[in-house]
Amino acid sequence: MLTITQALHDQLVAHARKDHPDEACGVIAGPAGSDRPERFIPMLNAARSPTFYEFDSGDLLKLYREMDDRDEEPVVVYHSHTATEAYPSRTDISYANEPGAHYVLVSTADEDEAGPFQFRSFRIVDGEVTEEDVRVVQAY
Repeated sequence: MLTITQALHDQLVAHARKDHPDEACGVIAGPAGSDRPERFIPMLNAARSPTFYEFDSGDLLKLYREMDDRDEEPVVVYHSHTATEAYPSRTDISYANEPGAHYVLVSTADEDEAGPFQFRSFRIVDGEVTEEDVRVVQAY
């Protein structure tokens, strides 16, 4: 189960809506080994695409160095789908290389009235996708 604060949930959704119609992407880091998302880190979608996201390799390297210096890890890796449901695509699954992370997908298809708003979390390990419950809390 992903437990996330209302403030982080709202920041993630706001980022997804702001970048619409392009896919938004980012990370929420937390203390290593805690499984507790704490630090919201919106990233630039280097692909600038409504159907694909890509972290800039330089930004990603900088982020991982920073997390390492702060004894953090990526607890949540997120992105948005702009015209489809919030479910990992084959490409999303192939790029999922953090077995301990929660992969959050937000569908902003409702912005174009193409579908309902969705905020969903998945575990993706060795190509296997498992949806998990999301619990939004005021504070940890």
